[in-house]
Amino acid sequence: MTELLNNNKNDPFANSQLLTRIIFYQKNEGHIMKKIFKRLLPSASQMKSHPRLQFLGKFLHEPNLWHLNRRTLAGGAAVGLFIAFIPVPIQMLLAALLAIWFRVNLPLSISLVWITNPITIPPLFYFAYQCGSILLGASTLQTEFQLDFSPECIVYLLGHFFQPLLLGCLILGALCAAMGYWLVNVLWRLQISYLWRERREKRLKKWLAAKQKLSQLAKVSA
Repeated sequence: MTELLNNNKNDPFANSQLLTRIIFYQKNEGHIMKKIFKRLLPSASQMKSHPRLQFLGKFLHEPNLWHLNRRTLAGGAAVGLFIAFIPVPIQMLLAALLAIWFRVNLPLSISLVWITNPITIPPLFYFAYQCGSILLGASTLQTEFQLDFSPECIVYLLGHFFQPLLLGCLILGALCAAMGYWLVNVLWRLQISYLWRERREKRLKKWLAAKQKLSQLAKVSA
C-alpha cells in the first residue's frame, strides 16, 4: 500500500482514488461471503463444545480459527479438501490439528472432510486407486482375488492395493486443496469487484440526479 502511494505521490487525484479503494476494501472485505459462510458453518460455540475437540484445550481459543476472512477461509478449504482424501478414520482430528497449525478456519476445515462419507467413499477412493495404479504402473486388484486375513493376503493388499490408493488419494487431495484455495480467493475478489462497481453506479446515479435537479432549478430561475 505504501509503495503504491509513494509511486503516485506526484498525482494527488490518483492517491485519493487509491485510498478510497483501500478504505472501501477494508470496510466491505468479504461482506457477502462472510454472510454465506456464517450461515452455513457451525458456530464457534458449537465447535468449542464438541466432545471430540475438547482435548485441544486452549488451542481452541486461537482467534484465527474462527475468523471469516479470505486467508482463513481459503486455507480452511485447502486443509479440509486435502484431509478428505486421506484414507484414515481420523479425518476430523487431522483437519483440526492442521487448521490449528496453519491458523485457518477450523469449522470449514472440519466440515469439508465430510465430502468423503459412506456414500461417496467407494467411488472416490476407487478412482484414487485407479489413478495411483496408473502412475505406479501396477495392475489393478483382481476381482477374483479371495479376501481373507492370512499373512499372504495382508502382504498382497499392502503391496497391490494400499500403495496405489494412498498415492492416488494424496494427488487428488492436493489437486482439490489447490482448487479450493484458488476458488475461495477468486470468489472473494469477484465479490469485492462487484461491490465496488455497485458503489460507483450508485454514486453516478446520485450525481446525475443532482445534476438534473440543478439544471431544472436553473431553468426555473431563468
